[in-house]
Amino acid sequence: MNAPATGDTITAIATPPGRGGVGIVRLSGPDVATIATALLGALPPPRQAHLSTFRDAEGEALDVGLALHFPAPASFTGEDVLELHGHGGPVVLDRVLTRTLELGARLARPGEFSERAFLNGKLDLAQAEAIADLIESGSEAAARAALRSLQGAFSMRVDALLERLIALRTYVEAAIDFPDEEIDFLSDGHVALGLAELAGEIDAVHAAAERGRRLHDGLSVVIAGPPNAGKSSLLNRFAGQDSAIVTDVPGTTRDLLREYVQLDGLPLHLVDTAGLRDSDDTVEREGIRRAHQALAQADRVLLVLDDASPDPHAEEVLRAALPDGVPVTVVRNKIDLSGRQAGPEEGERGTEIGLSLRTGDGFEALRDHLKEVSGYSGRESGDFMARRRHLDALARADAAVARAREQLIENAAGELVAEELRLAQQALGEITGEFTSDDLLGRIFGEFCIGK
Repeated sequence: MNAPATGDTITAIATPPGRGGVGIVRLSGPDVATIATALLGALPPPRQAHLSTFRDAEGEALDVGLALHFPAPASFTGEDVLELHGHGGPVVLDRVLTRTLELGARLARPGEFSERAFLNGKLDLAQAEAIADLIESGSEAAARAALRSLQGAFSMRVDALLERLIALRTYVEAAIDFPDEEIDFLSDGHVALGLAELAGEIDAVHAAAERGRRLHDGLSVVIAGPPNAGKSSLLNRFAGQDSAIVTDVPGTTRDLLREYVQLDGLPLHLVDTAGLRDSDDTVEREGIRRAHQALAQADRVLLVLDDASPDPHAEEVLRAALPDGVPVTVVRNKIDLSGRQAGPEEGERGTEIGLSLRTGDGFEALRDHLKEVSGYSGRESGDFMARRRHLDALARADAAVARAREQLIENAAGELVAEELRLAQQALGEITGEFTSDDLLGRIFGEFCIGK
């Protein structure tokens, strides 16, 4: 059960800074009716746009606009809410805001309206986070995924997992508490089957959440390889402009160059790195050190190699220098000189893409490959929006279920199975806010804009 919100009334400008046709001041809390009466002369009728004059303490007009009153509990926050829609000049909005502060409201913290909606049970935590994700969406696909999360798509998947987990946990604990009854969970196969099915369902939700996380965070792709293989040319091709200097001189790129692009709606964070080689140049060595740092944090590495002058030994040295666990796609550049076929080729060590950055042949295949490996398929890609904390919670739940299966099979330890299921339930509950700390709430809602 969520705790009730605090008893004070909050206020904030809910529209972005700057000048516009309309600006909104929003209030929420128990003193809304008193403030509205003093500011407008009367409390507006519920859920109707009412033309009103906003007045100062002397009765002089501050602005003329629409006032909307949403009585509790049928409001966004679950409290009495008043919205004042006036003219969008910063001076006008500040005067109206100041008047609401004079009448007893206090300035809202970032995200406090959404936080109160969560605390009053109007939204769960995943839905509240989706509000910020929707506002910050950088593509149509991200906006659609955030809206699905706001409408409860992610929460329903998590709730279904919780229902199955709680039912299984109840069965196990009943068998522990009533050992003389006919329930023999160690031998009837019910728990073993249930744990296997639960693990599969968590994996499916985790995969969907990973796709959603990539829509939220984007795919981090680091371009690596030897000097003069075409790394900077590849960055420029993605960016559609000459972001990086391209010359025939080895070691031209000495620092990390970053570009943000979209592949048909998929956010892509590209990092061009210094050529990986031994160097006596102090500046270049620092660039190579930073390149290795970027590689360790990548979602995928594009290893760019010169196909016109292949060097198998150097390629093996480069592969060995890449961090373990980071997926690698080999990009064989300069096929206009080597004669290699453009496009993807599946080998024993993964996908290789043949292309020519000079002519553009094969580049579209690389774009399609990146969308494919990220699980992004276009307009309808992404079941819902997700964040790294959601993935962490799902991973911890999955690990707890795996430990429960191990305790059941290897040790027949019912009490330990029940404890692991409790830990899995707690991890899943963190996603929707069933189990949360004040510190976590502060971090989440502190990322919101003021007035939301």
